[in-house]
Amino acid sequence: MTINKNTFTGEFSYSLDSKGRLNIPAKFRNVLSKENQRSFVITRGMDTCVWVYPLEIWLTIEDELRKLSSLSRINRSFVRSTVRYASTVQYDKQGRIALSQNLIHYAKLKKDALIIGMVNKIEIWNPKLLHTAEKDFNEIKSSEFDELASQIVL
Repeated sequence: MTINKNTFTGEFSYSLDSKGRLNIPAKFRNVLSKENQRSFVITRGMDTCVWVYPLEIWLTIEDELRKLSSLSRINRSFVRSTVRYASTVQYDKQGRIALSQNLIHYAKLKKDALIIGMVNKIEIWNPKLLHTAEKDFNEIKSSEFDELASQIVL
């Protein structure tokens, strides 16, 4: 079985410690390519969660953001909101990363956290907020999911 580097799947429950550190699951650390040097970039997600990108993938995102014209107000706003809260973190010997207080507040993280693999990134959620968001997701018509699924080439 081949393991795809920098590919994250699955869901894990962990606790945020008193210093704002959170364990990155061993399964995720094991697929992180060596080029990342144990580093992730953390930032605000589009939903009320924290996005965690392997450094290698984040550099590609930065390249795409550079292509957006800074003459456009919406582009400037999008780039600002994307990179303003971004910071590079390395996991420690116990596999933990430190989240900034700003990100902890934004994602409304308390003690419990759900860590979800999203293929090219990781999401960190307050379990209660994810439950609420899933209710909203369930209201999306199945025909819309069918349309999206038809775009995936198997």
